[in-house]
Amino acid sequence: MDLLAGYDDGSEEEDEAERRSSVTGAENDDGATTTTTSGRSSMEVDMIRPQGGEGRSDDEEEDSEEGSPLRLMVPRKSAAPEVSDMLLVSSSAGSKFGPEKRKPIDPSQHSVNYNPTYDQLWTPIVGPAHPFAKDGIAQGLRNHKLGFVEDASIASFMFDEQYNTFHTYGYAADPAASIGNHVVGDLEAVKKLDGASVYNLPSHEHRKRKLEKKAANKADHDEETVENPESEDWLLKNSKSPWAGKKEGLQAELTEEQKKYAEEHAGKKGDREKGEKIEIEDKSTFHGKDEYDYQGRSWIAPPKDVKATNDHCYIPKRWVHTWSGHTKGVSAIRFFPKFGHLLLSASMDTKVKIWDVHGSGKCMRTYMGHSKAVRDIAFNNDGSKFLSASYDRKIKYWDTETGKVISSFSTGKIPYVVKFNPDDDKQTVLLAGMSDKKIVQWDMNSGEITQEYDQHLGAVNTITFVDNNRRFVTSSDDKSLRVWEFGIPVVIKYISEPHMHSMPSITVHPNTNWFAAQSLDNQILIYSTRERFRLNKKKRFAGHIVAGYACQVNFSPDGRFIMSGDGEGRCWFWDWKTCKVFRTLKCHEGVCIGAEWHPLEQSKVATCGWDGLIKYWD
Repeated sequence: MDLLAGYDDGSEEEDEAERRSSVTGAENDDGATTTTTSGRSSMEVDMIRPQGGEGRSDDEEEDSEEGSPLRLMVPRKSAAPEVSDMLLVSSSAGSKFGPEKRKPIDPSQHSVNYNPTYDQLWTPIVGPAHPFAKDGIAQGLRNHKLGFVEDASIASFMFDEQYNTFHTYGYAADPAASIGNHVVGDLEAVKKLDGASVYNLPSHEHRKRKLEKKAANKADHDEETVENPESEDWLLKNSKSPWAGKKEGLQAELTEEQKKYAEEHAGKKGDREKGEKIEIEDKSTFHGKDEYDYQGRSWIAPPKDVKATNDHCYIPKRWVHTWSGHTKGVSAIRFFPKFGHLLLSASMDTKVKIWDVHGSGKCMRTYMGHSKAVRDIAFNNDGSKFLSASYDRKIKYWDTETGKVISSFSTGKIPYVVKFNPDDDKQTVLLAGMSDKKIVQWDMNSGEITQEYDQHLGAVNTITFVDNNRRFVTSSDDKSLRVWEFGIPVVIKYISEPHMHSMPSITVHPNTNWFAAQSLDNQILIYSTRERFRLNKKKRFAGHIVAGYACQVNFSPDGRFIMSGDGEGRCWFWDWKTCKVFRTLKCHEGVCIGAEWHPLEQSKVATCGWDGLIKYWD
């Protein structure tokens, strides 16, 4: 306490004396007064002491200066960029720096080092940076590449009328005159033509102008041109149409090149006319390793271990294989009967190919004998033979194993569908639906036509056997269904309604009680195979787009699902009982024309399309 009292004694008197002695005033030579504190000049850095705490008075702060440590005052810094004030000074100095102040800002620069004026910020953009603003109009004020164009309340016909009148007669209506009929241009022509425009000239003026034009054309051409029958003036002079009579005497002799070309062209034309009579060589090419294995079995023999695992079918989910040997669209595919270890395909490239499904997945044989696209194919019951119908108007009977043509049939018309009689004792009977509205029946042993069924009014598209193969149903382009007794050319049932469309594909349900018909109004209709062949109105399958395409309809082996391709490359699966869409697969780029369910493997389906591919789905 004594120590604190020693510090406190006389401190106030000493501080007051120090303040009085430290502050003095001195005059400089120029009369200015410089104030110094404790012998330091004002140019020196200020040294301050820290405050002892909040709420202290100024006297207390001055009393504590002697006992507090000194601290250097750091100069303040600004985060703003440095701004040159030279332009501001120069602009305010007078008109000497006026142009710099009014200079527009360059739009390409990234920073401005001075404060621009309002006029500089809103100066129109000019220069090469904006090619459509050379006239000084701001970009936001233009609606045309030449500037700002206002809509005028004048019809386009009125404008064309005045424009053509002015360029023809030299006068037009004054667009600036809102009241009255004011005209600008040649006033004498206005009086002469009574203010008529080019669109309302009187008829005598039209005739006069036509005669003047005709006289001018005559004067421009000499007599030699007029005498030429090929010239337009000759036709005008004779007042005859160019096809009124033949122009004789104008045929000149052909040059050697023209004669040669004419002979070649005539030869090609003759070949084309005789092309249907020229026989195409029937041949086939085997692509496999061996036609017989080490046990002597043929390559078409079904494998012994292939059998149905169960009777329940499943909708395929994934794409497992592609056969891509055809160069054009594939029109039909058929699995080998009962086993499905081979797949036969007909294409628009005139070829028929057979593919290995169970083994290597490669093409086994190619059958070549048609000169045009192949329309339909059909296996016999054991798969040893098959038929092919082509647009070259021929039906060929092939041996599947050797690739030889056993016989050929033709009536001179295009066969659209071919069918074997399904009975085992009638495998030599061939039925074909032709383009001349007939169903023709051949005996393939003798090659003779044994029956013709001629009642349809259009080309026959399908032939489907029903009722234990005693009858067959045919569909045609005449939008009707007809039921025939086999061997008797009399229709026993005729189905035709105003709402019906053409049905290019028909398939029998596995239980043989119904058959499904692909209708071209984008739906599948179900008919009974019993006596009356009634339409089942409760079953209708729709959603796909098949209008214009003969997409084939098919069933799963157990009859639970019905499927069909469509024109957009998709394959549709419906549930037979509920008629609801079960699944849709995107199969092909073009039209998915055919779909076949494997006879033994319950979840596998083959599809073909006009993109030339055959795809296998599992």
